[in-house]
Amino acid sequence: MAKPIVEVSHLRKTYGDKVAVDDVSFAVQPGEIFGILGPNGAGKTTTVETLAGLRTADGGTVRVRGIDTQRHPGAVRDILGVQLQEAALHDKITVREALNLFAGFYANPADPEELLAMLDLTPHADRRFAKLSGGQKQRLSIALALIGNPEIAILDELTTGLDPQARRNTWELVERVRATGVTILLVTHFMEEAERLCDRLVIIDAGNVVAEGTPQGLIDALDDDSTVVLRFAPDDAGRARDVLEQLADNDPEVARVDLAETSPGEVVVTGTRRVLFALVPALAGADLVPDDVRTVARSLEDVFLAHTGRAYSTGTGDADAPTDTTLVLEGGRS
Repeated sequence: MAKPIVEVSHLRKTYGDKVAVDDVSFAVQPGEIFGILGPNGAGKTTTVETLAGLRTADGGTVRVRGIDTQRHPGAVRDILGVQLQEAALHDKITVREALNLFAGFYANPADPEELLAMLDLTPHADRRFAKLSGGQKQRLSIALALIGNPEIAILDELTTGLDPQARRNTWELVERVRATGVTILLVTHFMEEAERLCDRLVIIDAGNVVAEGTPQGLIDALDDDSTVVLRFAPDDAGRARDVLEQLADNDPEVARVDLAETSPGEVVVTGTRRVLFALVPALAGADLVPDDVRTVARSLEDVFLAHTGRAYSTGTGDADAPTDTTLVLEGGRS
């Protein structure tokens, strides 16, 4: 395996009495899309801002290409491109003007016109920042993070606030950027986004790493349980639950039976991988025929539950660090 391009070891960061990052360690290989996943307030943004040398750590080490970014933050300026959680530019600056302005900060910038084309911004190149849609602003943020020709791009909560289609379009752009050879650190609280994009990831909760691995590897390591959702006519759902609860008392294949809180008529059954085989004869014997049956695939939400003991919730805001800047920062490849 190649030497890691990013190494974080026992990182700790506090703000007064608040511990934003308690003990975070991970390593990123060149060419990866590496995810930092967790609920809002978990310490994700503080981790990457400290990694980029924008905040001072209270403990641990952070290295990019072997450079200690705490001691020599300027030395990674030409290596790192950073898209912060909130990007703000002057309302009247156009997309092309912003790219040309930021390109002037570097000795070896990327071609602004090539970035416009790669990120589907050419039709909007002369549009002012205030007139851009949320998705267009996010694409411009990516372009500004790449204008310095960086080896590593940190993308922090890239798709927050976007509608589902814009989010998926942005995912395709991230994969397109990785295809150019850029290593990507993707900070997100969206489970689906992490599963779709990340080669490997860490899950952070309350400032600590609770799980690390590939998305599928983490899911495969869970207990071998299965969940089946059955939808009945509303008048039959209660009787179906009673029948299946009796089954759960007597059949080891069935562990738990619940009525779905948000979908009247649905009964959720959890058990072994053979749970469906136990349900069919019990329902047939009671003359109960479901209108729909589906199995529920495991996800990273189940991984979070297994490691923390609670359901995943994004919370109300990513407030793990004081907000003192909304600028887009970017670096260049030397």
